[in-house]
Amino acid sequence: MSLQGFYLLPHPPIVVPEVGKGEEERIRDTGNSLHTVGKEIAEKSPNVIILVTPHGTMFQDAIALADADEIYGDLKSFGVPNVSMRSPIHKGLTSRIFELAYHKGISVVMATNSLLDQYHTSLFLDHGALVPLYFINQYYNKYQLVHITYAALSDIELYKLGIEINNAVQELKEDAILIASGDLSHKLKEEGPYGHHPSGEKFDAAFLDHLQRGDVVGVLSMDEEMICHAGECGRRSVAILLGALEGKEFSGDLLSYEGTFGVGYGVMRFDVLSEDAPTLEKLEELRSATYEKRKYESDPHVRLARESLTTYLDCEEVLKELPDYVTEEMTNTKRGVFVSLKMHGELRGCIGTVFPTTNNIAEEIIRNAIEAGLNDPRFYEVEEKELMDIVFSVDVLTEPEYVSKEALSPKEYGVIVSSKGKTGLLLPDLEGVDTVEEQLSIALEKAGIKSSQMYKIQRFKVIRHKEN
Repeated sequence: MSLQGFYLLPHPPIVVPEVGKGEEERIRDTGNSLHTVGKEIAEKSPNVIILVTPHGTMFQDAIALADADEIYGDLKSFGVPNVSMRSPIHKGLTSRIFELAYHKGISVVMATNSLLDQYHTSLFLDHGALVPLYFINQYYNKYQLVHITYAALSDIELYKLGIEINNAVQELKEDAILIASGDLSHKLKEEGPYGHHPSGEKFDAAFLDHLQRGDVVGVLSMDEEMICHAGECGRRSVAILLGALEGKEFSGDLLSYEGTFGVGYGVMRFDVLSEDAPTLEKLEELRSATYEKRKYESDPHVRLARESLTTYLDCEEVLKELPDYVTEEMTNTKRGVFVSLKMHGELRGCIGTVFPTTNNIAEEIIRNAIEAGLNDPRFYEVEEKELMDIVFSVDVLTEPEYVSKEALSPKEYGVIVSSKGKTGLLLPDLEGVDTVEEQLSIALEKAGIKSSQMYKIQRFKVIRHKEN
């Protein structure tokens, strides 16, 4: 047997009548489509439902597979504890997926309650799983569950997990359905829960179009900044689903799409059209080509940052000689420098200096690139294999000047606040920081300075260098 169906399903709790209390009628198309999928799955009568969710217990660096006899969840946090579910886990298939993925070098972990107890949490059936299963269970509940929570790994790694899911299903001759649980952009409307960003509508339209056309490369090469600004939670679930479709030509049948509450809810089934249409090699070639371009064609500031961290991770040595692409301005000028690392549009590390601590900008970049990769306390250390997917940026600070509050502009100037030896800095043009008051409040909080205290204000500009 093999995977018998592939679905993208949203998980808005409000679509559940007990939660919505009538409001679910505002997304009636979504509810109707979920009922349609429930009936389809009942007709297929699978032994197993494999569900990938963004909302289970998530690790930063490993995909979590729920390892227990059963898993329980309810919608208590949404005001309806009586909507609950207990589902048996297919331990055999879960274990085999883990084994195959682990041996292929994919970062996976068997999430047991004893392991999660160390992090003061436990296994639970999250709403990302519970909402889709609520509709399925109305028509069919004679299945075991494989519950997977994705992690912020590379698209290729997620895709390869999907391949191993399919391999495990075929090896154990299971009759299974794969569900990618995820909502699309959360930033479709100003009155929505997360506000509005123009990237929201663009992401949803492009993402669904790629899926409908079966364009795997298109899905996995979308603009990372757009993805980040869109604020979605379904793309990584879909990356795993697409991996399970490796070798197949397919199309996506969009049953419905709604953005009534400012969040995109797309319901889609995937229809296999033919076999023998491999995509993995093309994805890996594209990834390698992008990496090579970043290494050799970038602005010298970000090229130096990348080479510095790469050299250190490769041989645990700091660059001894400046490369020949370093400019005179970088060697003759002292400035504070921030080096930022992003992976798939999300911050992976950032360390900087307000005032120069070395002889010149080049040395400042070399130092801070290593610090950003290894010593940002918010993140675990960057691993060498991640460098292919990390995008570097370098912000060179102009010399700070003392000003009054009235001279600030959060889009144009960064700010430094200081009082009695405490200092807080905020870079300019940050998403969500639109007013001087917001900018100062965040900077003061970072410094540990109360707003009622006397403090000095400095402003500065940054010259931003980014990889393409």
